[in-house]
Formats: sequence, C-alpha cells, structure tokens
Amino acid sequence: MSVRNATPYLLFNGHAREAITLYEAALGAQIESISRFGDVDQSCPEARRDLVMHAALRVDGALLMLSDGPFDQPLPPTGIVSIALDLDDVAQAHRIFDALAEGGQTLQPLFPAPWGALFGALNDRFGVNWMFNVATA
Repeated sequence: MSVRNATPYLLFNGHAREAITLYEAALGAQIESISRFGDVDQSCPEARRDLVMHAALRVDGALLMLSDGPFDQPLPPTGIVSIALDLDDVAQAHRIFDALAEGGQTLQPLFPAPWGALFGALNDRFGVNWMFNVATA
C-alpha cells in the first residue's frame, strides 16, 4: 500500500468558477469533474448551493483540484493551497495523519465522507495544509 498521489488543492472562498474559467483559457485546463455544495448537502444554505464543493482540472498530465470552501474555517495561514493526499490504506492514512498532526492543528479528523472515502484535514506544525482522501473499497 502506498500514497497514490499528492495533488495541489486550491481554495477560492467563493471564486472557484472564475478560477476555472481563467485556467481553461490560460492553461488549456479540462474539467474532469465538478460538484456543487447543493449536489451533496441539501441542507446547505441557499447562497452556497451553486458554489464549487470540489472540482478536478487536468492540465496536460497534471491534476489541479479546487473548491470554494471551507466556510466554517478561516483560510489557512499559509494561503489557499493545500496538499491533497490520495491513499489506499486506512491504517497507513491514520499513521500519516497522526504524524503530521502532532504539534499542528487537526481541522477535520478522518471521517466517512459522503463520496464513500475517508476524509480529513490538518495544518502541520510548519503551517502546511494537508487534506486526506482514503479509498475504503
């Protein structure tokens, strides 16, 4: 089992669609997937329903992921970029999560996410933002 990928994850606080348009024009980015907050959570406030919960853009061989959230937390102290780890082993994910969280701040403990994976987020002791997506099937 291994870390399958480490991908830049960009947070836009309400401007993700504008960023997507720019990246399509400037970089030739192709939208691989996009989901809105209202697609996943029917109880979200009306003002957030059409905002981007998650989008994946392909720029040649590179992947960029982005979102308009999180809304319940201030933007990370190091800016709007996180490293998103895609893992395939739950035990390894917990080990890495716990190691990176020591001396840092857990923003979201690993939990079963609506899309069928485990998800969690933290800032490590150096201020680097990490997001975890762990395949469970």
